[in-house]
Amino acid sequence: MAVDYFLHEKIWFEKYKYDDAERRYYEQMNGPVSSSSHQQENGASTILRDIARARENIQKSLAGSASTTSSGPAGDQNELLSRISHLEVENQNLRSVVADLQMAIFKLESRLNALEKSSTSHQPSPVPPTQKVEPFSVPSKKVELPSASPAKKVEPAAAEEDDDDDIDLFGSDDEEEDQEAAKVREERLRQYAEKKAKKPGLIAKSSILLDVKPWDDETDMAKMEECVRSIHMDGLVWGASKLVPVGYGIKKLQIQCVVEDDKVGTDILEEEITKFEDYVQSVDIAAFNKI
Repeated sequence: MAVDYFLHEKIWFEKYKYDDAERRYYEQMNGPVSSSSHQQENGASTILRDIARARENIQKSLAGSASTTSSGPAGDQNELLSRISHLEVENQNLRSVVADLQMAIFKLESRLNALEKSSTSHQPSPVPPTQKVEPFSVPSKKVELPSASPAKKVEPAAAEEDDDDDIDLFGSDDEEEDQEAAKVREERLRQYAEKKAKKPGLIAKSSILLDVKPWDDETDMAKMEECVRSIHMDGLVWGASKLVPVGYGIKKLQIQCVVEDDKVGTDILEEEITKFEDYVQSVDIAAFNKI
């Protein structure tokens, strides 16, 4: 109601123009007005102008709100109408799908009925009462093995026959032939054992690289090598040697040797070398390889 009231209200927005025109007319008729009164009239006219502008703004805002309120329900109604139309379309689609399903079910039922009728018409003839049809089944009889008693009875008889065959009343040369064959076999085995004993077996050997370190740089390295090579053992063969610098002018003797594992051990070899205490400080194994 308030909106309708403000819409139909009539306001004189241009009253200040008529006031100014009236003031000018009276000034021309009565002469100029004093400055104080002129200022008061100007202030009143500005206030009136502001009031008129405010009323105009209020009227415009009310008109806009009225238009929005009038357009709101119409928009909602349009949206509802569109939704209803969409639902009607979906309902029609569902009805068509249901109709198709009902038709398919009807066809399936008719086919099943036809198959049942055909199966009943082609049933096999009943079995005559004189014939008795039994299901196939495996007989549950146990397979009995023949008892071992007849075999036991036959074995003594066969043993008796063998005993009779072993009895040679006239004698034979089979025993003499067996003894000669055994002697020949023993002789051949003895000869094979002798040949095998004469063949030399494989000797396990190892190649050892020794690092012999002196006490200081004043040690006579040539004399130390001579002392090391003076060691003689069964299964020990000395090889090449060289001097390798260690540091601070000190050099170590690196010497190669080949030993038989069964005759010479590394512990014995180290003990023999370290006996030369005047020249040798320590002995280390730098490399050990089987040959």
